[in-house]
Amino acid sequence: MRAPVSWIRAVVPDLPDVSTEDLAARLTALGLKLEAIERPGHDISGPLVVGRVLSFEDEPQSNGKTIRWCSVDVGEANGTGGPQGIVCGAHNFAVGDLVPVILPGGVLPGDFSISARKTYGHVSAGMICSANELGLGDDHD
Repeated sequence: MRAPVSWIRAVVPDLPDVSTEDLAARLTALGLKLEAIERPGHDISGPLVVGRVLSFEDEPQSNGKTIRWCSVDVGEANGTGGPQGIVCGAHNFAVGDLVPVILPGGVLPGDFSISARKTYGHVSAGMICSANELGLGDDHD
C-alpha cells in the first residue's frame, strides 16, 4: 500500500516534524514493513508547466514516423506569453487538451536536459511529457 507522507501527517495530527527518512525509521521500528520511499518529481528542475494545445500538424517523416508540430500556450512561463512551438512524437492528445510541458532550461529524471533545438525541420522549444518521462509512472503514452 502506498501512503503519502501528507496523508500520514493528516491522519496523525500529533506527528512530530521529522524528515521522511526519520518517519520511515520510526514506522519500521513499530514493525511496519517499508518497501520503498518514492519521491515523484524530486529530480525534475526548471520550468515545468501545464500547457494548452492550441493546434498541431501531423507531419509524416522519411523514417516512417509521424511527428506533430504543435503550438502550445504556456502562459507567461516562456517570457513572451506567446505560443510555444514543440515537436512531439505522441498522438494521444487533441487541440484544447492540457499537457505537461517542460521548457528549455528544465531537466528531467536521468539528468535529461531540455533545450530549444532543431529537430524534424523545426526548432522545438520544449517537450510535452508523458508520466514515464516525468518519473511518475510507467505510462509512456
